[in-house]
Amino acid sequence: MTIRVTLVCAPAARVVHEEVLSLADNASAQDAVLASHLAASFPGFDWHASQPGVWGRAVTWDIQLKDGDRLELCRDLLVDPKVARRERFARQGARGTGLFAKRRAGSKAGY
Repeated sequence: MTIRVTLVCAPAARVVHEEVLSLADNASAQDAVLASHLAASFPGFDWHASQPGVWGRAVTWDIQLKDGDRLELCRDLLVDPKVARRERFARQGARGTGLFAKRRAGSKAGY
């Protein structure tokens, strides 16, 4: 018996690899990656360093996949989103520039 699993990965910024795989009934997450064309398509991508997840929940490499699962390989964040937002806000300068420059008539500052 076989199962169908979707493998989704973003090996680089703005690049998405999505592949539907037919695997054995007792296939693990690692088996799915090895059966895919990921290594051939992106030879420089180190999938071992990625965190596997099924439908957005972190899992281990030896989890047994089920029919219809979506296996996602997540890269580490390069920058903390909170820090990036603070830096963007600091670069905008005063409240009368950047994000706050355009205001609708009668609106509050910052909206």
